[in-house]
Amino acid sequence: QGRKLSDALRISAYVFSTGLLLFTALVNSVSWLMPNITLGNFWQTAWLEFYDYMEGDEWTIFLVGAALVPALAFWGFNGILLVADITGKPTFITRYRIQLGKNDPVDRKKLCKAIYTALGNQFFVSFPMLVPMFYVMKWWDNTFSKELPTFQWFLVELSVFTVVEEILFYYTHRLGHHPLLYKHIHKKHHEWTAPIGVVSIYAHPIEHIISNTLPVMTGPMIMGSHIVSVSAWFSIALVTTSISHCGYHLPLLPSPEFHDFHHLKFNQCYGVLGVLDFLHGTDRMFRQTKAFERHKVLLSLTPLSESIPEPPKKDE
Repeated sequence: QGRKLSDALRISAYVFSTGLLLFTALVNSVSWLMPNITLGNFWQTAWLEFYDYMEGDEWTIFLVGAALVPALAFWGFNGILLVADITGKPTFITRYRIQLGKNDPVDRKKLCKAIYTALGNQFFVSFPMLVPMFYVMKWWDNTFSKELPTFQWFLVELSVFTVVEEILFYYTHRLGHHPLLYKHIHKKHHEWTAPIGVVSIYAHPIEHIISNTLPVMTGPMIMGSHIVSVSAWFSIALVTTSISHCGYHLPLLPSPEFHDFHHLKFNQCYGVLGVLDFLHGTDRMFRQTKAFERHKVLLSLTPLSESIPEPPKKDE
């Protein structure tokens, strides 16, 4: 087992490093073709105006960028989903439900508990963790620069953030499924076998620190990223994990089939991108299901549960 794990880690490192080199080469090619691509004069001007309005108060700027903006993105997106979860309307959204017949409508008591826990994790776990992060970012002496990063550099950072999150989340998440830890910590998150968006941060506080928050925070701390990049990344991470948990496979959005299957079966699909699951063989059952066939971006208005239906049961 130790040798298999070592081989898998070596392959993972090769895959990630190769992907990062190719991505960097692509970014450099784009830079050569369009050397003036930046985050734009509009954003640069807006940032300077905001910086001046805050009188350069780095702590306040950090709180707005790393806490307030991502929180608004999370609750704004989930607020829309909660309307469908609670009322079953609009019906055009509920047609795209992955686990048909589940959360239709959602259990109100269970939902209130999930919202209460999610808010608690944000206010009493995530926000306090920003304090040590703030001092790490100040040490880099770049986070509050008056000059925004170029668009190309932000793309490079985004690729690093994604790789770091995938590695840390996969292994900490899989560790949480160890029998000694699962019943005391990770079982709380799996009370929802058919998840909804807000459940993405419905977890035991220890899990929220180790598996939810640290994998997302580590990338920007390694890179010494600008607060605008940090704010964008935190918002993207919160919205994408909400999509993974939302229970709806909606048109044009990333497929949530992978993580929804994890909640359904518990011992499959531990990661975010699925690369480490493929290398470790923790997606074999998933690959044999209709859910795997549906695991793609929906480009039509026909729900994939209709275009790729489950096979009829034998007794039917």
